[in-house]
Amino acid sequence: MPALPHTQRTVPRIVVVGAGIVGCAVADELTARGCTDVTVVDQGDLYRTGGSTSHAPGLVFQTNGAKAMTDFARYTADKYRGLRVDGRPCFSPVGGLELAATPERLDELHRRCGWARSWGLRAAVVGPQDCAQAHPLVEADRVLGGLLTPDDGLADALGAARAQAEAAVLRGARFLPRHEVTGIETRGDGAPSGRRVAAVLTDQGRLPADAVVLCAGMWGPRVAAMAGEALPLTPLAHQFGWTGPTAALAANGGGDAAPHPILRYQERDLYYRERGDRVGVGYYGHRPMPVAPDAIGTPATTPDLPMPSMHPFTPEDFAPAWNDTLGLLPALADTKVEEGFNGLFSFTPDTMPLIGEFARTAGLWSAEAVWITHSAGVARAVAELIADGASTFDLHACDINRFQRHHLAPSYVRERGCRNFIEVYDALHPQQPMERPRPLRVAPFYERERELGAFFLEANGWERPYYYEDNTALEGAEHAPRPGPWAARYWSPAIAAEARATRERVALYDMSSLMRLEVSGSGAADYLDRMTTCRAHRDPGAVSYCLMLDERGHLLGDITVARIEEDLFQLGVNSRLDLARLARHAPAGVAVRDLTSETACIGVWGPRARDLVQPLADHDLSNDGLRYFHCARMHVGEVPVTAMRVSYVGELGWELYTTPDLGLRLWDTLREAGRGHGLAAAGRGAFDALRLEKGYRAFGADMTDEHDPYEAGVGFALRLKTKGDFVGRAAVERLDPESPARRLACLDTGPPENTVMGSEPVHLPGAPTASGYVTSAAYGYTLGHGIAYAWLPAELAEPGTRLEIDYFGRRIPAEAAAEPLYDPGMERVRA
Repeated sequence: MPALPHTQRTVPRIVVVGAGIVGCAVADELTARGCTDVTVVDQGDLYRTGGSTSHAPGLVFQTNGAKAMTDFARYTADKYRGLRVDGRPCFSPVGGLELAATPERLDELHRRCGWARSWGLRAAVVGPQDCAQAHPLVEADRVLGGLLTPDDGLADALGAARAQAEAAVLRGARFLPRHEVTGIETRGDGAPSGRRVAAVLTDQGRLPADAVVLCAGMWGPRVAAMAGEALPLTPLAHQFGWTGPTAALAANGGGDAAPHPILRYQERDLYYRERGDRVGVGYYGHRPMPVAPDAIGTPATTPDLPMPSMHPFTPEDFAPAWNDTLGLLPALADTKVEEGFNGLFSFTPDTMPLIGEFARTAGLWSAEAVWITHSAGVARAVAELIADGASTFDLHACDINRFQRHHLAPSYVRERGCRNFIEVYDALHPQQPMERPRPLRVAPFYERERELGAFFLEANGWERPYYYEDNTALEGAEHAPRPGPWAARYWSPAIAAEARATRERVALYDMSSLMRLEVSGSGAADYLDRMTTCRAHRDPGAVSYCLMLDERGHLLGDITVARIEEDLFQLGVNSRLDLARLARHAPAGVAVRDLTSETACIGVWGPRARDLVQPLADHDLSNDGLRYFHCARMHVGEVPVTAMRVSYVGELGWELYTTPDLGLRLWDTLREAGRGHGLAAAGRGAFDALRLEKGYRAFGADMTDEHDPYEAGVGFALRLKTKGDFVGRAAVERLDPESPARRLACLDTGPPENTVMGSEPVHLPGAPTASGYVTSAAYGYTLGHGIAYAWLPAELAEPGTRLEIDYFGRRIPAEAAAEPLYDPGMERVRA
């Protein structure tokens, strides 16, 4: 999202709602960047406002499967390590120790260790004796090992909030406690909705504002609604209790000392921290206890509670936690939990925070659903967006505008929040789908897919076939190379058969879940020329693969742009963020709308694709009749379609778009005609393997807004010699396309049991420190070896470089390879 307009950037009036640790950090980061007209308001006292900051245990475990979350946490730990209040440090770098008592959890610790090393953290999986040596409560015979992360620690949340607030005040910020927000005033000059924030209304007066940043935590949905916005966040109660003194920690004394690592026992949903000779026990294993945001009181209306975010302890829910605690840490048998509470924390539908400017309300920003662990990092990201127009963090998975409309349904937000609470410490497979609420969005041929034994995963609410069980009877399935145990979850030999059918015959792919936009109007071509790297001023029927960049020349997405008519374009985009970006900047006379639900799409690809479709079509599908990367309207049987000759699997074929009411007819027509051509239905498992063989990137996985086009290997889409100005052009012109410091490299990983999953660290042989990390990986059934793409220093990306991938604690040999591995001359797709 863009920064404040230049005329406002000089002295923007910014109101931050919420003086918890996130609001204080936002004020500090903003004022450090020269935005000094900052007012922070809170309904509570400073700095014990009554929200989660006031009771949070302060654990900072930095390791996360999402790189952005680890980056937030690392910045938070580094920043708080340098803060002091009244001579006391705001961060204690005691380290972290995650314990495993089962082989399955020990495997998960190896996976987590890989994440840590991929993202640049120090981490090691250690044995039982090392665990016992690291912490006096741990007994070696109770565990199989642990993950030791020496740079984790404990944050003094209230101290860090105060330190950052005081720094902000010295630069000009002001803090107004006991000011309850009663409204968000907007005016009608924002685009595209015609709405921009104008002021924050409180019970003690009006605060004019050019920008408003929501840091209200569990009250965030209530405040966002004052501006007509939905904030998909569910507050849930989480149990925490303090034991009495225990002899095992008597050497700590009775103060606040915590000299040993914080512990996590994730297979039983538990964590532990010390406070002198007492132990704090946190528990996620109890039933979900959601609280409606509108039902949460304020400090003034909850005199019966210690604070609004601290609800009464429910001992019956905690009983299993104490039994499991004594099973792991028997030294605590001489004490018991003497005090406890059920504290509220915020959960979102996808576990990620809510960051950025609302697309419909210019100047309204979110820094919500943020835990102490990530507080300073998220604050810096938001401050960078407001002050500089772009963040140094990758924010695509955290953007407030990422959600589809169904994601914002209150029942969905609540159910997904509760499920994410249950799974907060679970060892989740990267392909593991949510179980409820499903199904939500289905293609018109969904029932036909079920008849073929489709195994569905979920994507943005869509049921998307991953493979078809019926295809286990096809050629190529019986002796399909099987990946290792972890990668084999959600795998089927049908995937190998479907990949083979695509390469050797022809296959149908359900592409209905891919998001499509329509851009129309007399200025549409000029607008797309400016916003993307494509040459929109081409004849109708032309299709372009192009990029969207920010002013730094970094990637915001890769998209396809098809000129259907003179003033009508169809775009294939990655997510709702592309819709928000394009709609926000659209000039008068240009309309941008989501076309996804108004269309269904079938991909028809393979060397026999023309043999299948041409007899059904009333259009010439030869190379002369419909060239590669062109589109045409036609009929397939009785079904009107828009056919785009593009391919993400590297074979001849088309994406066929029609309306949902005719989607089933299109499927049946193609299936019936395909009987004589060896036609197979194929799913996402084969699709991903084939696209990696061809070297096609996936935005969000292989490349993000951290990267520029030359690093990511998509510099060919810039077209600097054939088009005029576009967003980011000046920045990419300053880059040397031949010498990026890092590259997205293709790796050959060898036999199927060495097929990795993504996010693993990549090393030079024998080197202890990672040089890079894997983005996407699959087994290449056509090529007969595993494939991984990885970010590496440019010198290590050279073909022939020998490398190692750390996979569940073992080193897998890999070799950098020239790409694309399959059909480098493009003969197949241009056939």
